Amino acid sequence: MRTQVAIIGAGPAGLTLAHLLHRSSIESVIVENRSREYVIERVRAGVLEQATVDLMIAAGLGDRLQREGMRHDGVHIAFKGRRHRIDFAELTGGGAIAIYGQNELVKDLIEARLQTGAPLFFESEDVTLTNLRDARPIVRFIHREHEYEVEADFVAGCDGSHGISRPAIPPTELRIYERTYPFAWLGILAEAAPSSHELVYCLHERGFALFSMRSPQLTRLYLQCLPDEDAQDWSDDRIWSELHARLRTDDGWTPTEGRIVQKAVTGMRSMVAEPMCWQRMFLAGDAAHIVPPTGAKGLNLAVADVARLAAAIETFYRDGSARSLEEYSPLALARVWRAQRFSWWMTSTLHRAPDHSEFDYRRQVADLEYLVSSRAAMTSFAESYVGAPFDFYQRDC
Repeated sequence: MRTQVAIIGAGPAGLTLAHLLHRSSIESVIVENRSREYVIERVRAGVLEQATVDLMIAAGLGDRLQREGMRHDGVHIAFKGRRHRIDFAELTGGGAIAIYGQNELVKDLIEARLQTGAPLFFESEDVTLTNLRDARPIVRFIHREHEYEVEADFVAGCDGSHGISRPAIPPTELRIYERTYPFAWLGILAEAAPSSHELVYCLHERGFALFSMRSPQLTRLYLQCLPDEDAQDWSDDRIWSELHARLRTDDGWTPTEGRIVQKAVTGMRSMVAEPMCWQRMFLAGDAAHIVPPTGAKGLNLAVADVARLAAAIETFYRDGSARSLEEYSPLALARVWRAQRFSWWMTSTLHRAPDHSEFDYRRQVADLEYLVSSRAAMTSFAESYVGAPFDFYQRDC
């Protein structure tokens, strides 16, 4: 099989890249080792930046997103029993975020891919990469007991932090920057109408808590916990008791209870791989970087990566110039490190580390008091949370 771009991974990064390439009449093959059901149902992010929403609409993927996505013009920061609203729209000239589950976005992307009739292989086995140094790298895999060999001009590694793409780069050519946090999130999905129209991030003496949502009928909530805790050790009563203790504010607001349909513990770490390319392979999304979920950047960074990569590949085939491909890694990494800074700041400011003293807690409170009392600080926060536009994609394509 011959194609222009072989894409490893059918998550948001790989599927979005394939869709953008198809709109530029560039052929691709997607190879994914998981089942379609697994890819759709795995619990992931649900906050889309303004630029991500704009890109999906421009790429013809916005119908259901615009109909079912929940636009939020701001968020609340809570501490010392009070909620403080930060108005994104007013501070950024109309910027906002949208609540739309990653699984819903993946459904839209898969449906769009299937409508094109282009190759999409789920449940692929024994996937290997060879000839990455050559002009035509090769992807081999087994699908439904048939052996396939795909020869491509380029390979896009969109297969996450545990995939085969990043390890295919020689260790001497790659540098990994990592940070592991001494806490995790216990996340639940509850059948309860959201009691707030916008997200509530909370610093509490007992630990961090977050009120979020997935739909008008589903509430998503998180509690800071230890990384080695088992979600099954948390009974429903214990979860709701702790959520009320951390999130309840002096005005009487508290999350509405409902039947808990999902619960899981997620560890928190930061990782950046440099460079995000080697020879004819380009990394995107979690294959290249991991951010703690506090800043809601993971999915949005993945989309930003592939928007830039799609523009660079389109430029290559249109003009015969490799310059945009050469600039992919340094320009993508600049955005990645800005997102890492913001995610680290939110994580370190809102969580209580095991070795934190009363001094550390008072410092965190002072940091948040400054944030909610300074227009300049709130503007910086709003710009970081809403995210920068994808000017590079619109200009090049």
